Amino acid sequence: MNIKFYCAVMLLSLAGYAAGFAQNSPVKKTGNVKNVTIDGQQISLTTDNAWAQITVYSPDVIRIRMDKQQLTPDFSYAVIEQPQKVKASITQDASQISIVTDSLKAVIGKAPFSVTFYTPDGKVINQDETGLATSWVNESVTTYKKMQEGERFVGLGEKTGDLDRRGSGYTNWNTDSFGYSTGQDPIYSTIPFYIGIHHGLNYGIFLDNTYQSDFNFGASNNRFSSFGARGGEMNYYFIYHKHLADIITSYTALTGRMKMPPLWSLGYQQNRYSYYPETEVMRIAQTLREKQIPADGITLDIHYMDHYKVFTWDKARFPDPRKMTDKLKEMGFKITVIVDPGVKVEKGYGTYERGLAANIFAKYPDSTNYTGEVWPGWCHFPDFTNPKARAWWGTELKKYGEDGVSGIWNDMNEIATWGQKTPDNILYDYDGRQASNLQAHNVYALNMARASYEGAKEAFGKRPFVLTRAGYAGFQRYSAMWTGDNRAEDSHMLLGVRLLSSLGLSGVAFTGMDIGGFTGNGTPSLFARWVQIGAFNPYFRNHTAVNTKSAEPWSFGEEVTEISRNYVNLRYRLLPYLYSTFYEATQNGHPVVRSLAIDYTFDQNIYNTLFQNQYLFGHAFLVAPFEGGAQYGKVYFPAGKWYDLYNDEVQTGSQQKIIDVKMNKLPVYVKESSIIPMQSLIQSTAQQPTDTLTIHIYQGNANNSFTYYEDDGESYKYEQGDYYKRLISYDAAKHSITLAKPEGSLSSKFKNIKLVMHGFGGTFKMGGKALNVKDDFSSMIQPISRFDPQGSDNPVEGAKVKSAVIKNTSEQITISY
Repeated sequence: MNIKFYCAVMLLSLAGYAAGFAQNSPVKKTGNVKNVTIDGQQISLTTDNAWAQITVYSPDVIRIRMDKQQLTPDFSYAVIEQPQKVKASITQDASQISIVTDSLKAVIGKAPFSVTFYTPDGKVINQDETGLATSWVNESVTTYKKMQEGERFVGLGEKTGDLDRRGSGYTNWNTDSFGYSTGQDPIYSTIPFYIGIHHGLNYGIFLDNTYQSDFNFGASNNRFSSFGARGGEMNYYFIYHKHLADIITSYTALTGRMKMPPLWSLGYQQNRYSYYPETEVMRIAQTLREKQIPADGITLDIHYMDHYKVFTWDKARFPDPRKMTDKLKEMGFKITVIVDPGVKVEKGYGTYERGLAANIFAKYPDSTNYTGEVWPGWCHFPDFTNPKARAWWGTELKKYGEDGVSGIWNDMNEIATWGQKTPDNILYDYDGRQASNLQAHNVYALNMARASYEGAKEAFGKRPFVLTRAGYAGFQRYSAMWTGDNRAEDSHMLLGVRLLSSLGLSGVAFTGMDIGGFTGNGTPSLFARWVQIGAFNPYFRNHTAVNTKSAEPWSFGEEVTEISRNYVNLRYRLLPYLYSTFYEATQNGHPVVRSLAIDYTFDQNIYNTLFQNQYLFGHAFLVAPFEGGAQYGKVYFPAGKWYDLYNDEVQTGSQQKIIDVKMNKLPVYVKESSIIPMQSLIQSTAQQPTDTLTIHIYQGNANNSFTYYEDDGESYKYEQGDYYKRLISYDAAKHSITLAKPEGSLSSKFKNIKLVMHGFGGTFKMGGKALNVKDDFSSMIQPISRFDPQGSDNPVEGAKVKSAVIKNTSEQITISY
């Protein structure tokens, strides 16, 4: 046989085999682009196997929608922002479609379909992996992205593991994960949003798909990162900014931002599973006051209910709830109660009967109500994707408003049931669109939190505090989140820090963890450290489980009581700083717990597992958590100058340093040029501080500004301009500090301002005249008593500073030095 003829035959055979293999492959690729329609900022196209829509959402955000069938009408529980009108140039030729905005460029390849995102000067930000791009396996859809050299990945919400997700894979399926391990996945919540970092660039990708979703950042492969879901569309938003913080701003513009929380919810919260009867609740409240540990809240777990039935009280344990809450309010305490979604199937139980009459429970395909077993026994579950069910829930919540309740804690809302296997064929209304459990499961908690927020807002007549265990992207509009049933272990304490940092990277500002650990019995040193860290968490709640040792601060002895008091005191003095930081979160979505990846994105040291637990609390404080029993540790100081919080000793940035670590003191440092407003010590937010606002300013070489904010702390009047807001600026080059004219119709509760100047020398002038500046001493915590008679004295630790008191006028105030 002629060798050329033989080779030709073989090549044709192989080509035919490849074509047949591709045609019969269980993996369906997108294929080549066949038709393109450009309509303003939107491109609609078809490929060999798919329909797609690309939308320029803003100059920095491009949305990609794809399905192997025609796209259905758009709907999202997460995204609340509509596309902006954008100046965008969209052109095409035979091989590609090009989209150019002021901020980025996207190129859509036609043969085959692929997407590449570029900076305006042509650097690749993110691109589909050649040969893989987007494809389907049965109903699952996945997009594969080329993993860039040295690329890191952060975010994805409440995910265990390291700060840098590189080399790991994750699944999003809201799961009741009692006592979860430090590497367990999934746990309670779903936020399918991450940030990629490489070559001095960073970008965000939000996959808005409520089915079970999977993210792979180089797990079991060295070729790609990927994201996909077990059903529904490929529907993602690509976000590009030069600064990572701006990516969070754009993501939260899409999915929404929190409202101002009630001021009391930022105070210390004492919880237990469970405090009952009423006399025990009052004992806890009285002991907090006697021991002068400031506190604002006590939380009631499921034992306050009549046989665990939601919207009931056990009348033997709590005979007169309103009388109790009134007494507690006189003492400066607010009550938060737990609510679970399961409604017990019981004739004569009002909530159950009203739910049946309203026909608001989730159902099987044969129209019978789904029944699952949980705390009260066999239960039906409100279909919170049904507007009728959300309104019904709000009506049920009115009883709590009448009883003087101030906070609603949404638990067990994954949904959690015994067996942890809610059937796939449960049907949900999905706001009139109908969906199975496969699509609705991950948004159940989001909609429960929404129902609780909207109902409590109406029932309480004030800002409610709402807490949730589970959620989906966008839940930050309605609720705070805590990290569930953790363990009383050092590793869990440090994991909790990373969970809060990751949630912050993912648009959730109001977060916390169970201080001391929920399961198990912690040591005194662990509890002391955890309370210290908790004072630098957005939500500061102590909580432990049934059948564990008591874990109130005084349960661990006098030394731990003093340590706890020190840090709770510090928290209350810092409330003006913290409340203003929450105001920032309502404006730009930035978190209170700031992963160092936000401000030091391209500093490789911050991803080192030795330093990944460090974070900024607001913009000013660098917190370095260590195990409870640690005697020394290594801290990384990012670029700049850092003051020791306790004595003003200065550390130079961009270096590592081994430090001594003691049980009574959490390593905390203050960033140069920081502006930190503080107040006098109070025992609860129901008590007014003195009329002097103390503003600490730390000398530095960088310019800085801080927006100081006040409102009434409980109503929504601030939305109509009833607030007090003042920009405070520090100009390092001009050697000046400026307090701009206040904005808003509210007057400040502080009549005077005490300026405390750290690291400054020389003279100060205000309005061209010498300012009366005194030598002063600043101390942030009190010394611990000498429990060891042979130990050395414990002098007050602090720093020599300059201070001056001025009137808090409504005019601009400029101070030069």
